[in-house]
Amino acid sequence: MKFIDEAKIYVRSGHGGPGAVSFRREKFIPRGGPDGGDGGAGGSVIFRVNSQLGTLLDLRFKRKFLAGDGEPGDRQNMTGHNGENVEISVPAGTLIKSPDGQVIADMSGDSAEFVFLKGGRGGKGNQFFKNSVNQAPKFAQPGEPGAEAEIVLELKLIADVGIIGFPNAGKSTLISKISAARPKIADYPFTTLAPNLGVVKYEDFRSFVVADIPGLIKGAHTGAGLGIKFLRHIERTRFFVHLVDASGFSGRDPVQDFEDICNELEQYDQTRAQDEGFFELSRRPQIVVLNKTEFLEESEKIKLKSAFSKKGHKVLFISALTGAGLKDLIREMVGKFRDQETH
Repeated sequence: MKFIDEAKIYVRSGHGGPGAVSFRREKFIPRGGPDGGDGGAGGSVIFRVNSQLGTLLDLRFKRKFLAGDGEPGDRQNMTGHNGENVEISVPAGTLIKSPDGQVIADMSGDSAEFVFLKGGRGGKGNQFFKNSVNQAPKFAQPGEPGAEAEIVLELKLIADVGIIGFPNAGKSTLISKISAARPKIADYPFTTLAPNLGVVKYEDFRSFVVADIPGLIKGAHTGAGLGIKFLRHIERTRFFVHLVDASGFSGRDPVQDFEDICNELEQYDQTRAQDEGFFELSRRPQIVVLNKTEFLEESEKIKLKSAFSKKGHKVLFISALTGAGLKDLIREMVGKFRDQETH
């Protein structure tokens, strides 16, 4: 359950400040020597892993990063201030690549730091060039220019949330409404032939990745449909959004649909029970979501809510088509993340 999240950015380290040409001029010291100070160094471009980040989404909007230039030197041997570094935060696992695909650095550590471009050195002031032959040099050194580069940042994402449910439950429509993903959507089984992934951003909470899991039907654990090909890939998701078609147009019972999918997860668990490090899918936290509720009367919603409640499940009512209830769903997802991170 990986996909490539990319961002192309331009970075430039700071130019070094020029050295100063200056001579000491004080009363009663008519022939003061050179006192021009050195220029400050330019700032560097530094990449740093931020464990709070999960995507490169923020770098899609800001694509130019310029470090500060060093300040010029000054009289009385005063060195100019160094330019400010520019620090770029990236998620763990980010690859820094050249435009032709060469890997420059792998930011895989939890607290990895990489100085990509060093700032230019500051130029020497004229006091540096004083010697026995030239007691009063009237020149100074210019600062070194900074370096610049266009680079590609690449992150292999693993989905945080898996959207499960029968074909035509509205998974692809849902992911298209809560993220920037644009999956193929049509009203027939197995429209989705591969997982669709999207990045969801909610207020000041970190962005997270959701994936709709295609072709999960009754009998999937034995190879029916397409689901068996993808069940293995949702083992690392934090929790599921279990989407159920509540409209009745499919001719199936929503409660039975829910139980059938849960049974498939249990059956799949049994096939993987002996695998080292396997965490059972049937025990994964779920948010139960009833979709296509724009077609339901209020009395029907009450009946469905009661039926799921008797089985110990709280339900959310949404319409992925009209957008009704989607904000509540995203808030519920963010709440689930926060609960997991505090326990």
